[in-house]
Amino acid sequence: MYHRHLAAMNDLFEVLKPGSEDWLLAEAIDPNRLPAHIAIIMDGNGRWAKRRNLPRVAGHRAGIEPVRTAIETSARIGIQALTLYAFSLENWKRPRTEVDTLWSLLRVYLRRELPALMRNRIRFTCMGRLEALPRPVRQELDSTIAATAHNTGMRLTLAINYSGRAELVDALNAIVEDARSEGRLPDLRIDEAAITARLYTAGLPDPDLLIRTSGEMRISNFLLWQIAYSELYVTETLWPDFGRNDLLRAVLDYQKRDRRFGGLSLNRDRAPRNDLVEAGAIAR
Repeated sequence: MYHRHLAAMNDLFEVLKPGSEDWLLAEAIDPNRLPAHIAIIMDGNGRWAKRRNLPRVAGHRAGIEPVRTAIETSARIGIQALTLYAFSLENWKRPRTEVDTLWSLLRVYLRRELPALMRNRIRFTCMGRLEALPRPVRQELDSTIAATAHNTGMRLTLAINYSGRAELVDALNAIVEDARSEGRLPDLRIDEAAITARLYTAGLPDPDLLIRTSGEMRISNFLLWQIAYSELYVTETLWPDFGRNDLLRAVLDYQKRDRRFGGLSLNRDRAPRNDLVEAGAIAR
């Protein structure tokens, strides 16, 4: 088992200490049953700061390292796509100083992390109503997108100025506008395939695993169409404390699920399990 895992996830084992908790978790993962697409609602920065009597912006700064860890770990274990919920349409309601700090942190992050994105062959994209972003932010995003456009590794998407409902509205309006411009409006019929093709995530597989930190049991208007059959994983861990072992545990939990997509399981008596975790070999 060891050699099979080492061959499949060699990139991850290169940065792990043999015998460490992360090493044991990585060994327990079945590389043949990885989620193709992981989406994460990164929640809890404000509460993390409040518990330490710090300003909210301190929580956002502390949340940068977990972003880096999640991206690197996902790329190293062979995840095809990672989508991070960074800023929603509703977040504009926050104090102006906090919003401005978020934009500043994003620009600094993109400039600082570009070498790592290139080294790991990660293709960077973003989705949302990007035209409403401040010009310097949009320019930094466009620059990073262009620089990584030819990378062939994991697809990293930041959801910025994003709303699941707004995405559906934009998709439907685009379908109607195309039909109007092509003279097909009187006969227009909209099906699921047409909507999927006009979503911000067109070309990506739907998320297999949706992770939410901070223990909140809600979707928060994120990928409403795409997560119809996603496996949900909620952890009490606040985002600034979310480390590599948290992500690996989420993947292991996903691999124990029996995904039926509305039908009956063909392997009900052979539900996937993880012997190391269930036997208590890895401390929770």
